[in-house]
Amino acid sequence: MKEEFTKFNLEDYLTTDELRKEYLNQVLSDGDIEEFKRALFYIAKSKGIEKVAKKANLNRESFYKMFKENSKPRFESIFKVVNALDIKLVYA
Repeated sequence: MKEEFTKFNLEDYLTTDELRKEYLNQVLSDGDIEEFKRALFYIAKSKGIEKVAKKANLNRESFYKMFKENSKPRFESIFKVVNALDIKLVYA
């Protein structure tokens, strides 16, 4: 009998701002830039990619390109996404 697996979608579990905050804080504590980009992408997916891209003044294609593995998005673009996600970066 063949085993069936359900696809795991992290964004399905990022249902509240508190969960998103905890997830992002954990990722930031690891200090991995690729993981940080992935975290922003999953958080954006949990809120709706098109909505976040529009709020960040980025077209959908540019939005997806900046989150590809090994991409080097401009800080300005990352900052736009952070703001569109209503994330407050705080030095602690």
